[in-house]
Amino acid sequence: MSYFFVDVEADGPCPGLYSMVSFGAVKFDDDLKTTFYRETFPITNNYKLEALQISCPDRETHEGYGDPHKAMIDFEQWILNNNTGSRPIFMSDNPAFDWQWINYYFHRYLGENPFGYSARRIGDVYCGAMGNMRAKWKHLRKTPHDHNPVNDAKGNAEAFRVMQEMMREVKSFKKIQKHYNDLVKTSGVNFTITK
Repeated sequence: MSYFFVDVEADGPCPGLYSMVSFGAVKFDDDLKTTFYRETFPITNNYKLEALQISCPDRETHEGYGDPHKAMIDFEQWILNNNTGSRPIFMSDNPAFDWQWINYYFHRYLGENPFGYSARRIGDVYCGAMGNMRAKWKHLRKTPHDHNPVNDAKGNAEAFRVMQEMMREVKSFKKIQKHYNDLVKTSGVNFTITK
């Protein structure tokens, strides 16, 4: 099982009515250098200029991008070539947006989605670890969030790595705390830790 951080740029709020502009993915590994990127031409006549201009200068440029069918074939092959173990895991800062596009395009062009029917939101991982459903995590990114999908996915993977390290530290602290509590119970002596 491998984690793939995915980011999508689109010319509107939902697939089917609008089109993906570009998407990128980063495999979660030691160096975060295993990446995938494609730009895709529009599949509908609809677009919102303000959404399009976040990642593409104009409709004419978007129309000159690559074939989405080929992009999805290439993406599936890249996922399969880079996945280890069981089903790959889709990770995103906002899967309610990113996953819907990737899922729609996979089903439209290939009839299936190698990620299956679920995704993970990294913000939920952080909120759970912090015990606060409103905890802010985006400051943990190193790569600037510039709407290049590979850069955005990489920044999210970097943040997730920091979250993992934080959770390991908490787990280690809890082990020490449990050992201390067991020691107090068995010895009947309350120890004080000083600097």
